[in-house]
Amino acid sequence: MDARKRNITIALMVAMFLGAVEGTVVTTALPTIVKDLKGFEFISWVFSLYLLTSAVSTPIYGKLADLYGRKNTLSVGIIIFLVGSCLCGLSQNMYQLIAFRTVQGLGAGAIFTITYTIVGDVFTLGERARIQGWLSAVWGIASLLGPLLGGFLIENLSWHWIFFINLPFGILSVVLLEKYLKEDFEKRTPKIDYLGSFVLSLSIIILLYGFLTGEKSRLGYSYSIIMCMVISICLFIVFYFVERKAVEPIIPFEIFTRTSTIVNIICFLSSGTLIAMDVYMPIYVQNVLGYGAMISGLSMAPMSVAWLLSSFILTKAIPRYGEKVVVVFSTLSILLSCLLLPTLGISSPLILVVIYASIMGFGFGGCFTTLTIVIQESVDYSIMGVATSTNALVRNLGQTIAVSVFGGVFNLSIVKYFNNIGIKGVEPNNLYSTVGLNSVKILNNLKASLNSGLHVVFIMLIFMVIISVLLSLRLSNSLKK
Repeated sequence: MDARKRNITIALMVAMFLGAVEGTVVTTALPTIVKDLKGFEFISWVFSLYLLTSAVSTPIYGKLADLYGRKNTLSVGIIIFLVGSCLCGLSQNMYQLIAFRTVQGLGAGAIFTITYTIVGDVFTLGERARIQGWLSAVWGIASLLGPLLGGFLIENLSWHWIFFINLPFGILSVVLLEKYLKEDFEKRTPKIDYLGSFVLSLSIIILLYGFLTGEKSRLGYSYSIIMCMVISICLFIVFYFVERKAVEPIIPFEIFTRTSTIVNIICFLSSGTLIAMDVYMPIYVQNVLGYGAMISGLSMAPMSVAWLLSSFILTKAIPRYGEKVVVVFSTLSILLSCLLLPTLGISSPLILVVIYASIMGFGFGGCFTTLTIVIQESVDYSIMGVATSTNALVRNLGQTIAVSVFGGVFNLSIVKYFNNIGIKGVEPNNLYSTVGLNSVKILNNLKASLNSGLHVVFIMLIFMVIISVLLSLRLSNSLKK
């Protein structure tokens, strides 16, 4: 690898670390944050609105990257992310935190999407597996440092400081990108698809709003979900006709093939599984088993290490065995872990969390890395940015919808548990009120209710991953040599 590619790799790794360390720190600290701000009921909203704005902005960033270059678009996204991080650090209540997380999400839409697009631009197919393995290593490092740093800041300062640690990494990544990434793309006068962008964004916002409001429904569904889904479907139909006539469509429909459709559905379901682990395993470790934030984060770190190992090992198997074999093996690994999750109880040893998370991480590493390569190899360079961003959009939608659905099911399960044992009036947002917490019986019931809700989520994951396994069997082996 020459000096230019090496410097670009370093710049991308720093940019990736920015988003990765933010994720590991926030998921580790979230139980502490919601307890302090008395907003347990809104725990999934902290992720949902972040993912919503990230999802809405993803295809726009992808198109802008194709029109104006990857470097400038990524730098702007990082700056927006840093502004949102600072505002989150200044939050004084849950409403402010949720609102400022939406700003963070607007910037996050650029980071992961354009980073992988640059990998597809600069590196050959043979180099990509190795580079993506190194990018996965960033997640492993962030998973180790994030919980340690986050736990230290929470215990010695306050949770507000976990958002300020993004600043030095963000500034460094922008400096490295501007210095080392030299782009050679055809400069042309763009015809931006404003109408298509507006219709697509509106349809996504309405769809996700329906799931977010449905999460608070005591029945597990509401008329608002049905109405929002109908409106979104109508808007997607309008979007289709708008894009057919657009000179520079924000999402050209030639990127949708049989293979890319299968890949995107697997990514949608797998991303939903991943966000469930990120959100609910810290709750299990901290609020059920009773460990601190630092131990909670460290128990999940092996998941990222296994992710790193599989990125190196399984992607090297693509030329020999083909992408179908690698993805099938990866999704089966995720399924094995999901089948084991319901065995976790109130007094389970922490080592089980480490083992189950490691198995799942190994599956995710092979799955996501391989599917990203498949998407990029299916299109020409001129639309690689929008193809990669569309795949990232699908992943964001999967995470946003999943975390909202899981949040609603989780909250309903907690209320149902207390109703079944004759305790009425319990709400998810007042679980940690001081009233009655001195009672050992109430405390045990609290842990049992959380564990009951988690088990329902774990069972839902099993069915999602089974669908992913079946779909992976439909993939081809076009990358096999």
